[in-house]
Amino acid sequence: MRVIGMISGTSFDAVEALLADISQDGSTLRCELVEHRSVSYPRATREGIAAILPPASTTVEQVCRLDVAIGQFFGQVAGEMTDRHGPVDVVCSHGQTVYHWVDGATALGTLQLGEAAWIAHRTGAAVVSDVRNRDIANGGHGAPLASLLDVLLLGSRPQVACASLNLGGIANATVLQPGHEPVAFDIGPANALLDAAVCWVTDGQQSYDRGGALARRGQLVAGLVERLLDDPFYGLAPPKSTGKERFNLAYLKQRVGDEQLRPEDLLASVTAAAAESIARALRPFGLHDLVLAGGGTRNPRLMSELAVRLPGVPTRLIDELGVPEAAKEALLFAIIGFLTLHNLPATVPSCTGAARASVLGSVTPGRGPLLLRPAQGATVPTRLVIEPVPAR
Repeated sequence: MRVIGMISGTSFDAVEALLADISQDGSTLRCELVEHRSVSYPRATREGIAAILPPASTTVEQVCRLDVAIGQFFGQVAGEMTDRHGPVDVVCSHGQTVYHWVDGATALGTLQLGEAAWIAHRTGAAVVSDVRNRDIANGGHGAPLASLLDVLLLGSRPQVACASLNLGGIANATVLQPGHEPVAFDIGPANALLDAAVCWVTDGQQSYDRGGALARRGQLVAGLVERLLDDPFYGLAPPKSTGKERFNLAYLKQRVGDEQLRPEDLLASVTAAAAESIARALRPFGLHDLVLAGGGTRNPRLMSELAVRLPGVPTRLIDELGVPEAAKEALLFAIIGFLTLHNLPATVPSCTGAARASVLGSVTPGRGPLLLRPAQGATVPTRLVIEPVPAR
């Protein structure tokens, strides 16, 4: 089955899209990666997303207009891939999260924009969308859905404790230990507060700390680091989820208070706090292997701070497993699209906190008839093999 997976993450800077050929052989999924693209949002769309994110107020009109604009842009990106490579069977679109509703340790709802009808219209393919809410309805957090891919890649029965860590706007991890069910959880902000701090100190001229340059020139402000780490979310047991509804510029300004800081010192402190929160979350598991992905891996200062705080833990990029670091989440949604059209669940209940595994998403038909594959006799996959792309 030819599938496109698509997502725009919490940094909302670009749409990640991956086209793959996926097949199933018993309990093994085989995936050939055909093309990965990262396409920046038009400036107006990015500004529109920023304008409605909490704690900002918005209107139903703004939400509707943005839902259409994001859906059309996702459709454009997917359509250009089908123009180059031919028709696909399904597109799975995560869309753009604009609100994740959590009360303490309970997720109550989530909202992603990007109307699927526009993607179906442009590509002619069926579209799987709204992938998180079914898990939430089953008592889960709808996150981290990446735990599905992590378990398939690393194996549900490892010989040693290992983890997959994604350094996106929000850091999340999947942990696998011998003799235990896998667990996964959002840790807290990786890039979310870093990006907010950069926008603040540069008056919007920069959206992120390229190469960790600002943080590298700064000094830690111990009091600020302690205030950033003094948040009840960090004390919640997994599974748990969070987002920019909690960790945003207003939150950062409240933690800084009236303290006068050099921009470099602010960035150094926020970076250190992010690394320390991640290390505190992972230390108890006694890891022997840590696989990394996400935009934070391209921030040398964040990576060095993390290494100092997790001494002796071997780390490697997910690229070593055959998955390009920037394509991880797009691959995840390609797999979800494949599983949904085969009536197979795409969640790991011990990771999301749900009562049971769920077939995910709503399906929008394409130009042709909607053909869901029969579930009878289907096997839930337990392993993923990334096939090398044949020479063309």
